[in-house]
Amino acid sequence: QETLFPYIKDNVKEYLRAHWEEEECQRDVGLLRKQAQEDSYLDGAVPIPLESGSGEEELERVIQAVVDNVHWQMSLDRKTTALKQLQGHMWRAAYSTGLVKGEIFEDVVPAIRKWREAGMKVYIYSSGSIEAQKLLFGYSTEGDILELFDGHFDTKIGPKVDSESYRRIAASIGCATNNILFLTDVPREANAAEEADTHVAVVIRPGNAGLTDDEKSYYSLISSFTELFLPSST
Repeated sequence: QETLFPYIKDNVKEYLRAHWEEEECQRDVGLLRKQAQEDSYLDGAVPIPLESGSGEEELERVIQAVVDNVHWQMSLDRKTTALKQLQGHMWRAAYSTGLVKGEIFEDVVPAIRKWREAGMKVYIYSSGSIEAQKLLFGYSTEGDILELFDGHFDTKIGPKVDSESYRRIAASIGCATNNILFLTDVPREANAAEEADTHVAVVIRPGNAGLTDDEKSYYSLISSFTELFLPSST
């Protein structure tokens, strides 16, 4: 929220100008234009005109329309495929040039290595796309740590606040839900995972939303992965 999304808002125009002629960028703009047509009935929706090839001025107008559309969608916290695809490509460029790095708490990598040595498997489930997850862990402050994960899930498997999503993940990895520990900082997600008979710990980290007193007394809370004592895999 404080790094990746502001980066999109601040740099989308510059990115579009630099990559406009590339096929990938044109596909992204085409998807956004299609989404804009579907959104035309919504209040404040920003249409994206087609280019007719009549010079710089018109190109600037089209680019500005794409920028305004992206800003409008982001202001409503929308998760459209078109928006996520452009964001993913922009983040990839930012990560690969070192402009952005995934911030990893220092207790995370040693803990995951220990769990894996004990025979456990570690998966990521995020509302961010699988591509965005791989960028964050592939270009992190700890280097490329993708090898630490056995797989990735995003909302294609279902929303994180829906208990059915956790059952689908368990089925997908061939594991009973009660052999899974789910770590989250969001009580609604914790609740959904518990409903699916998954073990849950709520992680308290700097910058996370606060918990109510009831939530603090109900959930198992940790502030570092070193506080987790997991049984070895058999």
